[in-house]
Amino acid sequence: MATSNTSLETTLKEASQITGAVWAACVERRDSGWLLETTYKLNKKRQASTLKYLELAVVDTWLCGAITVGRTRSRKLPKTLELGIEKIYIFPVKETQKVVLVGADKLDKSAQRIWRLLAASGSFGSNDVTLQPADTFIFGGQTSVPYNLPRSLERVLARIVQYVPCQAGWLAIYGDDALSVEAHWNCPEALGSKVVVETNEVYSRVMRTAKGVLVEKGDPDWDNLPQKELFGDAQIWGAIPLMIGQRLIGVVVLWRKEPFSADEWLKLQSFSVYAASSVEMFVTFSEMANHLRRQAMLNDFALITSSAQNLDQIVRRVFALLMRTFGSELIALFLLSTDGRTLREYRNRDRRVRTRTQFVEKHPIASFIEAGRNIRVENAQDQKYELVNEDAQAALIVPLKYRGKVIGVLELESEEVAAFSGYDENLLGVIASHLAGLVEYGRLREEAEARARNLGLIHEVIQQVIGLTNIAEVAQITADLLVQHFAYELSVVMLVDRNQKLKVEGISGSAAPLIKKALDKFDWYPVQGGISGFVYETGESTMVNDVSQNARYKHVPGWDIGSEMCVALRDGGRILGIIDVESSAKNAFSHNDLLALESLAGFLTSAVSSVDRYQMLQDTIQILQTTQEELQARMEAQHAAENRLLQAAKLAAVGEMAAGIAHELNNPLTTVAGFSELVLDDLPDDAPQREDLEMVLHEARRARNVVRRLLDFARQSESVRVRAGLNEVVEDVVVLTNHLIQTSGIKFEMTLGSDLPWALMDRNQIKQVIINLLHNALHAMPKGGELSIITETRHKDNQQWLTMAVQDSGTGITPEDLNRIFEPFFTTRVDDGGTGLGLAVTYGIVTSHKGFIDVESSPGNGSCFTVWLPIEEGY
Repeated sequence: MATSNTSLETTLKEASQITGAVWAACVERRDSGWLLETTYKLNKKRQASTLKYLELAVVDTWLCGAITVGRTRSRKLPKTLELGIEKIYIFPVKETQKVVLVGADKLDKSAQRIWRLLAASGSFGSNDVTLQPADTFIFGGQTSVPYNLPRSLERVLARIVQYVPCQAGWLAIYGDDALSVEAHWNCPEALGSKVVVETNEVYSRVMRTAKGVLVEKGDPDWDNLPQKELFGDAQIWGAIPLMIGQRLIGVVVLWRKEPFSADEWLKLQSFSVYAASSVEMFVTFSEMANHLRRQAMLNDFALITSSAQNLDQIVRRVFALLMRTFGSELIALFLLSTDGRTLREYRNRDRRVRTRTQFVEKHPIASFIEAGRNIRVENAQDQKYELVNEDAQAALIVPLKYRGKVIGVLELESEEVAAFSGYDENLLGVIASHLAGLVEYGRLREEAEARARNLGLIHEVIQQVIGLTNIAEVAQITADLLVQHFAYELSVVMLVDRNQKLKVEGISGSAAPLIKKALDKFDWYPVQGGISGFVYETGESTMVNDVSQNARYKHVPGWDIGSEMCVALRDGGRILGIIDVESSAKNAFSHNDLLALESLAGFLTSAVSSVDRYQMLQDTIQILQTTQEELQARMEAQHAAENRLLQAAKLAAVGEMAAGIAHELNNPLTTVAGFSELVLDDLPDDAPQREDLEMVLHEARRARNVVRRLLDFARQSESVRVRAGLNEVVEDVVVLTNHLIQTSGIKFEMTLGSDLPWALMDRNQIKQVIINLLHNALHAMPKGGELSIITETRHKDNQQWLTMAVQDSGTGITPEDLNRIFEPFFTTRVDDGGTGLGLAVTYGIVTSHKGFIDVESSPGNGSCFTVWLPIEEGY
């Protein structure tokens, strides 16, 4: 539909007068730049200024963006531009490269709506639904198609088929010397397939000549066409290249029964020129979108790992991120121990991360660790790779390197063939490089803690066996301390007797009575031929995380185990005995457990081999004591840091209340108290108003004391536990929080038990527990509700407890969140400033008082937190 310039100018004039615009113009984007098509009240000087302004790169990009998204935009003009207005508004004309420019100081919503309707009316461009070739592949700006590559290419192919009907066909993108089918028309079997151009004469000719090729059934080339099973009864096949200059970016393949007419073939050649530009744009948009998604993922990676507290938490969060990014749950991480003997394996199974420790030797991942380079497996069967998951077909295997040394392997698998691209490989490599540093830091921290425990165990063993000459007594003490320090279900120390036979000298743990019965009844222990026997014969340490999969395991009647760990007591080439620990659970032991056992075995060997070496042990004690002091100093420093964190959480919890109370009460209370004192000074003793004024002064001072107590509570102090009444502490906190409760529209009820026993507590810490629970309850009831506190004594686990229940009628907690509410930094109030520390600190305080917390909650039914504190002994 064509409209004369005079008519358009009249339209612009009328719209300007109605909306109060200073001037208006219709401009069109051409290859050479912007062209003024129709103007109103825009003289030659202003026209020149306007065109010069539109030629600025930033303005040109801004205008093109408006056309692409089809949205109204406005921009404040620089004061140096003499156009008689403050702002410029643009209204895109749909299905064209035109926009309506409107100059005005300000357009309200009604005025902007008038201009939008005018731009969409068809006055400035054709509304004819018949598409010209150049328009065929241009989609409306209000669609997300350009960012969805498969959908975009399907639209392109559909447009081609619309003008040149065919039986079926596909569109492939060229890359890495192959054509990858990304869109189809009536042949879904072709989707995802690849054709190597160099291996096919027909496609090589298309690429060489940059021209289309027609092949009829019966021609010699027909037999060279790939995927002939898809053609059905087709008699003609055609391939049209998509070229950008001299560069091939893709190919469109069509087939049908009837031959293509000369006009149809000419149309296809013509359409391919326009389709190539669109395909190039869509591929670029898709790559940009993928790049931005990957960048966002890297940002998420940095955020989630920065707040992780330990190695296991880091791994869980990284696995969750990889699942979201790559759409696969088949993820595994293998970490080498510092001595390179064992692998700590993390595997994602059924959305749960499971761990186990295995020896590196003969492990399937050992070859990848040795290779130390990225490996992309597109088809595991063809490439003969042994992957972690049996159903996996493709994989990305990336080494974790720290300071040039391989410390582990990150493996991502998929059940689809060729599921990962080179870009995915590069991205996983970046993640692995960042993860390596985090893993090394977390592992060093865990190993330092493990060494501290190991040193503590060895130190205690040494302390208890010094001066003992009975080796059996030494063995029993060792077995007892192993169970005490590591909670093993069974610990056995066997020593070689004078007859060169192993004899059980020390046994401890919950399973010890069963083993003792077996020993008394059968007078044997599974040594010869068993796992223990293998260690005794070879002197090699062994860790078996699933004994059912180990052929050497020998069953002891009455004792079903899942894991076993055994080390030898070696004195040079001589085996003096073994230490064997067992657990009923599978995957119960880690590399640190093995190191602890080997460290203890080294000491025990010394004790067994010679009693005369006690002087050397004294020197060892001195070294251990020094080390223990250093570790103690570090632990105290860490404890001080934890105290600061606890104090920060306390201040955060009461900060809101302190600010409100101080602001609302301090100033008026000072005034009330001051003037009351002045009036009392001037008032006769027998004045009838004196009693009332004294009451006013008393209450004002009491209110000021509330503020002072709150501020005193916020100050950091040493943890001091004294005999105290829970009711008194609750009442103190209620006084502090009463203002916040009242202003939150909460119906509050406090029921304090009578004659409650005393408890040994740190009053300030218990106050913080109550404040945190009240604070969480208030946040759970943003629109008001019911809140209650009940104190009483209750019986549980054959013991009397002092309890405090805080119950609200708020939003409640989901079962998923209920399992994590005491985790540090876990919060459901990210947008509301939640830190995730309140309940973690509360849990720490209560457990440090030898108590515990029960939580009952469900969504929509509120929550009840019950704190259980032990009653002071002797009460």
